[in-house]
Parts: sequence; structure tokens; C-alpha cells
Amino acid sequence: MEFLHSIPAPFALAAVFLLSALETAIFLGVILPGELAVIIGGALASRGRVPLVGVLAAGILGPIVGDSIGYFVGRRYGRRFFRGRRREKWSKARLWLRRRGASAVLAGRFMPYVRSIIPAAAGVARVPFRRFFPWCVAAGISWGGASALLGYFVGKNLEKLESFVSRFNLVILTAVILGVGLYVLRRRLRRRRGRRARRTSARRSAA
Repeated sequence: MEFLHSIPAPFALAAVFLLSALETAIFLGVILPGELAVIIGGALASRGRVPLVGVLAAGILGPIVGDSIGYFVGRRYGRRFFRGRRREKWSKARLWLRRRGASAVLAGRFMPYVRSIIPAAAGVARVPFRRFFPWCVAAGISWGGASALLGYFVGKNLEKLESFVSRFNLVILTAVILGVGLYVLRRRLRRRRGRRARRTSARRSAA
């Protein structure tokens, strides 16, 4: 976030576009999820650093362009790429495509790491591009728009969210303390009952 904040606004928008595009174009999402860049872009827009419309455009066009490139890369080189350690991920993506068809592009877009290989897997599976592209556009609009608006909302309400999280953490801490206390109390009661049962059985055997 400091990096995007330190560079001029046009370059920040370009970074949002490139990171969200390269996530699926060259499988960068396995290392760095693209939604992180889009959410940060939305947060910067909430501070007036970049225009929200620009972040929405970059966050939507980036995945569409990246998925399209990933599709053709998979269609051309996918069988060579999905070998060795990557074979397991490819098997999951292929199973996902068999179950859902081209709509897996939209569903997989909201699953980290899976979305980085779904477009290439669709290319390898020879899913027709005319079926792939409409789902690709729908995925880009819904995912990119939601990520940018999420970052914008968080940036606008950061102080309120911090206050809420601190209170929520206090509630969780109290619940954990009570849970541990009840657990220790139950164990002690069980031990006492076990001792009483052993004493009773020892007296009966002695009698």
C-alpha cells in the first residue's frame, strides 16, 4: 500500500491493472493474489489519492485481459506447463471444469489460487472461446467491482472498523477465557467423580 501511495496516480492505476491481469496471465496469483491490489486501490480511492472510477476500470479490465491471455497460453502451452508438481492443481481445475463447464470461470474467480489456473485449464480443455469469454467478462465485472468497492468501504470506515474489531476481539478474548475456565472445571469434576467411583468400588470389593 505504501508503494502504491508513493507513486503518481496513473502509475498506481496501472499497477492495479497489471497485478490483477498478470494473476491469471502468467499465474502470478499462486504467489500474490490480484484482489489485494484491487482492494488497496479502492482504499486509496477512499482517500482521494486515485479516482474510484479508475480503480473500478482497472480492477475489471485487468481480470478480463488476464483471463483471456491465460486461456490462450493454456491452449498453446498448457499441456507442457501442467506437469510434475502442477499436475494435482491441473486435475482439480479440470474436474471443476467438467462439473460446471464454462461457468467455472465465474465461480473459480472468487476462489484464491484456483482462479489463477482456471483460464489456462479452460484453454487446455479446449473450451470454445465464444463460451469462455462471456463468463470471463461476468467474472471480471463482479469480482473487480466487488473488490474495489470493498477497499473503498474499508478505507472510508477504517476508524469505525478498528473500533468494532477491538470490541470484537475483547468479546472473543472473554469467550475464550470463559471456555477455558469451563473446560478446566469440567476436568476437575470428572476427576473427582472418578476418584469417588474408584473408592466406592474399592470398598465394595473389600466388603
